[in-house]
Amino acid sequence: MLVLVAPGQGAQTPGFLTPWLELPGAADRLGAWSDAIGLDLAHYGTQADADAIRDTAVAQPLLVAAGILSAAALGDISPSAVAGHSVGEITAAAYAGVLDDTAALTLVRKRGLAMAEAAAITETGMSALLGGDPEVSVAHLEKLGLTPANINGAGQIVAAGTMEQLAALNEDKPEGVRKVVPLKVAGAFHTHHMGPAVDKLAEAAKELTPADPKLTYVSNKDGQAVATGAEVLERLVGQVANPVRWDLCMETFKELGVTALIEVCPGGTLTGLAKRALPGVKTLALKTPDDLDAARELIAEHA
Repeated sequence: MLVLVAPGQGAQTPGFLTPWLELPGAADRLGAWSDAIGLDLAHYGTQADADAIRDTAVAQPLLVAAGILSAAALGDISPSAVAGHSVGEITAAAYAGVLDDTAALTLVRKRGLAMAEAAAITETGMSALLGGDPEVSVAHLEKLGLTPANINGAGQIVAAGTMEQLAALNEDKPEGVRKVVPLKVAGAFHTHHMGPAVDKLAEAAKELTPADPKLTYVSNKDGQAVATGAEVLERLVGQVANPVRWDLCMETFKELGVTALIEVCPGGTLTGLAKRALPGVKTLALKTPDDLDAARELIAEHA
């Protein structure tokens, strides 16, 4: 039983799309999406530096485009379930047929712009806590005024809040936490700081006509499978200002009996979590097209 997953913001690195654009038709598809959303995805995916692709308004559509391209390169497959972390949920929605590719890229472009505007109101950020007991860490974060914005499982929680609050966290880590790692994101995503973005995204969602998912779609909100396109879209809007519960998504993978997990480009983050939280599940991250043959072998065995 196979699950296909898509990473969230922070997974991007300079030039990561370069080898994917050598695949037949990939450059043309990316060019069409770029025209549709008014953003040169090829430039940002191949030539732009780390600071340029850290921009929320750029990073989010770039990640969704990469995820859709790399998933398509696997061919006509039928995973048992799909899920995405944060903005990766839009990639998953496209793969599940809830939104067509252009609609997904249009929505994520508006999402990125709205979240960038919200992030500019107050200087905020996010940091990952490595190790520690989740309950102890969450209570400590709340004491500091921080939000546990991503509860990722496998001993990882991401804190979000103002830069002053994050500085306080560096000086006063929760008991048992080995390290606090600042993330390459430009705001306190999945917190109340993103409230203005929710309103704008809700308006954008009114222009879309979602279809019901053709695959099991697992939501970040609570790790539950969502049966209708309307509810998927509603959750995509609200999730911008609410915590990501990737730990619950992985619990659902266990309940579904998932035996293999493939993470679309730029893969690595979610497979790392799965290796620790889902023992016995085979994992593979699509980093470059060189990984496609191994992915197809995994699909043949588990899909």
